[in-house]
Amino acid sequence: MVYNWKNGSNFSLFCIFLAISGCAPAKSYLDKGLVLARAGFVAHYADTTARYTMMNYLPPGKLTFRPGPYNNKIFLYADPIGCSCVYMGNEAAYDNLTKFVDNHKKKSKYKRYEASLESMIVENRQNSTTWDWSAWSHSADPGSNQPKYMIGNSW
Repeated sequence: MVYNWKNGSNFSLFCIFLAISGCAPAKSYLDKGLVLARAGFVAHYADTTARYTMMNYLPPGKLTFRPGPYNNKIFLYADPIGCSCVYMGNEAAYDNLTKFVDNHKKKSKYKRYEASLESMIVENRQNSTTWDWSAWSHSADPGSNQPKYMIGNSW
């Protein structure tokens, strides 16, 4: 049996094309994260059960805020699909984001970040009683999933 290299290379090109086109849906989520990160927001992954629950209390894909532990506003953007994380930023990050949106208003994709403080306050009143900042503290970070006796030179 003679192998036809032409058919094999066509199949390889087809597989590469499928792999590249499969990445296209993620682009919009990556763009959102990039804009938020440039504004000063930090992504906190929902990598524990408590954090995942807290992330699901937030409206997905919308900017909101919660009162911080020191009576400051912490602005939040839940991204359960793109990174399964919550972007958190202070008032300076929010100001940077609004300036960015104002400078790029002609591009309609940035209008979704534009949220009035009044609408955030209304959303905040609805379910802020269930918000728990202790789930996002550094002491609540999940450790290694390996037992302590397995970590070290022998592992």
